[in-house]
Amino acid sequence: MEFSVSKGDLVRELGLSQGVVEKKTTIPILSNVLVETSDNRILLTATDLELGIRVSCPARIKRQGAGTIPAKKLLDYVRLLPDADLDVKLQENHWASLLCGRSRTRIAGMSRESFPELPEMPEPVAEIPVRALAAMIGKTIFAISAEESRFTLNGALLILKNKGVTMVATDSHRLALVETAMDLPGISGQFRALLPRKAMAEILKLAQEAGADAQISFSGDDNHLFFRLGERLLLSRKLTGNFPDFERVLPKEHAHSVQLSRDEFRASIDRVSQFSDERSRAIRLKLGEGELRIHSSLSETGESEESVAVDYDGESVEIGFNAQYLLDFLRVVPEEQVTFYFRDANSAGELRPGSGADGDESYRYVVMPMRI
Repeated sequence: MEFSVSKGDLVRELGLSQGVVEKKTTIPILSNVLVETSDNRILLTATDLELGIRVSCPARIKRQGAGTIPAKKLLDYVRLLPDADLDVKLQENHWASLLCGRSRTRIAGMSRESFPELPEMPEPVAEIPVRALAAMIGKTIFAISAEESRFTLNGALLILKNKGVTMVATDSHRLALVETAMDLPGISGQFRALLPRKAMAEILKLAQEAGADAQISFSGDDNHLFFRLGERLLLSRKLTGNFPDFERVLPKEHAHSVQLSRDEFRASIDRVSQFSDERSRAIRLKLGEGELRIHSSLSETGESEESVAVDYDGESVEIGFNAQYLLDFLRVVPEEQVTFYFRDANSAGELRPGSGADGDESYRYVVMPMRI
């Protein structure tokens, strides 16, 4: 195999594959990227057996072929080259020779024979605006459980319907739910799948490289989910198991609500939480007439309290929350106003953007209270 490629094009596409390449593996071939020629392009494929990505870039093909090269080593080296064309030649002994200007380098590769075959993408079932999907991921990914033993919570539930997309994530302490209205004529009934966190993070990277109006083609088979964005294809193994019945967790009604400035609320929590326990991040929210008091204390460090003016004249209520959980929501919501719904010290609180009125998108964030 022999080809010439722009350094900039190669660095961009190799960079997209790095999140998929297995860095600590007992299977050495998974640390490599598969390089194949196809007409006037080179195809780059990486996989960790759970996630796979195939990208491509234009190249001048001198001799057809395929081989694998260590992905991180290749990117780290090529990134340091001057902006010029790079000549790559893969020898019969699987060594790759790289020539760029006055730089000559050889990297030991491996035969493509042991590189895993990626499944072919079935016919797409939906076209989803990539910016809308990325926004939904950004508003739910932080609520995914980090405990590997709870594997059904290690991803988000994706539900596609004829008239919209729903994404839900929970770690059993909080739940993030986004519903976006859009026409998906290819969906009949309902398509449900558990999308792993790692796949969601890679979709965010692909979205950053895509145009504002780009559409992502989506399909799935018994074991995999497929996302095609232009010349780039991401595929992920589905998580197995049953996601919790999230609708049962959603509060049906709230006795009280207050509207808050997102930035003022976030800044107050940020400051007060400096005096919360590092592990529990516990703070107290105390609602009283005309004000919300935010308080935390550590006996050996100190204490902090802030007061935020609110339009509230109900009974006094004090609720404990994990400050980090509240900040996660306040850092991703774009609206300048948020509404906090609550009932009492033992009931879940809920945050919604704006006044809580739904437009094309509904965003609900439910947080369980803490005993302090």
